Amino acid sequence: MNKLFRITRRSISGRINYSEQRGFPIMRDDMLKPDTFKEKTALVTGGGTGLGYGMSLKISSRGGRVVIASRKIDLLKKAAEEIQILTGNEVIPLELDVKDPSSVKNVADFMESELKQLPDIIINNAAGNFISPTEYLSPNAFKTVVDIVLMGTVYVVLEFGKRLIASGKTANFLAITTTYTDHGSGFVVPSACAKSGVQALTESLAAEWGRYGLRFNAIAPGPIYTEGAFSRLDPSGKFVEEYLKDNPSGRLGTLEEIANLATYLVSDYAGWISGETVKLDGGAQSYRSGEFNLLTKVSKDQWKELQKIARSKK
Repeated sequence: MNKLFRITRRSISGRINYSEQRGFPIMRDDMLKPDTFKEKTALVTGGGTGLGYGMSLKISSRGGRVVIASRKIDLLKKAAEEIQILTGNEVIPLELDVKDPSSVKNVADFMESELKQLPDIIINNAAGNFISPTEYLSPNAFKTVVDIVLMGTVYVVLEFGKRLIASGKTANFLAITTTYTDHGSGFVVPSACAKSGVQALTESLAAEWGRYGLRFNAIAPGPIYTEGAFSRLDPSGKFVEEYLKDNPSGRLGTLEEIANLATYLVSDYAGWISGETVKLDGGAQSYRSGEFNLLTKVSKDQWKELQKIARSKK
């Protein structure tokens, strides 16, 4: 297990630009107080890149101690150093393979024995996905996604949930799902199955474990640009081009937006919110579900012509 990764604040010249390139400028006003997470510890799986990096940075900027965990320890150390320089708060990188229950146990043991604290916040963000016609998938390819997304979340929730219940400590769990959990989606069927399971887990345990002071919520984001995910899922850029045609907001989401929502949901300000999955997609799913919403593409001149035709037939 890795030792605590401590550095001192130093010049951050160039580091702000690095974060801005990730779509997450932190030098702006925030809806949460600077000490919102003071004396609180958060565990973020997949916290070294993408959405996990953004959420970890935001929690740290509001006073929290953050443990970022994934399989790539070198990448985690770099991310931990960056976040710690930007915020001045402790960030601890720990190696974790969520597919392996013993690896999850090692992280929990470390937090209890070395940090002397179980997490107040647990964000299940680690994910795996790829685009493929389902008829091309092997059983192993399907299983790999389910093992990371669903079983990885289950292992983390069970390991930490049992310890939290035994200790009498309250905590907030947050999962990152997707907008296609309710109705599924072709070409990402393993992800749709796994993320749907995570949503069911979230809603089920909000009901069962709420009596122990444990809250469970989820965020279902639409496309939010991160370099790693988009290089795999949309290498040509065509998907984004088509997606934006049916998004009322006309744009992708940002890391800042999901980080703001995540930090609110795991804060005490949201203490009576549990069992919820919040969509964050600019209204895209609502747009696609309405039978006549495509009429937004009709121009004002075309509407005038249609009204003339309608009046002429009365």
